[in-house]
Amino acid sequence: MQAVTEGDRRKEVRVLLDQIQAHPERDWTAARQRLATLNKLIAAPPGKPSHPAAH
Repeated sequence: MQAVTEGDRRKEVRVLLDQIQAHPERDWTAARQRLATLNKLIAAPPGKPSHPAAH
């Protein structure tokens, strides 16, 4: 299993945004929640666990 990098997260954000823009008629609720999560992970300081139970 490979670690997920910040670059992977940024790529996923770009893909989701492109999909939302290409098909605004769809229900993107889950994708928007994922985007919020990804943005929080990207904004977090390096080395900080993304989940409190990760200790």
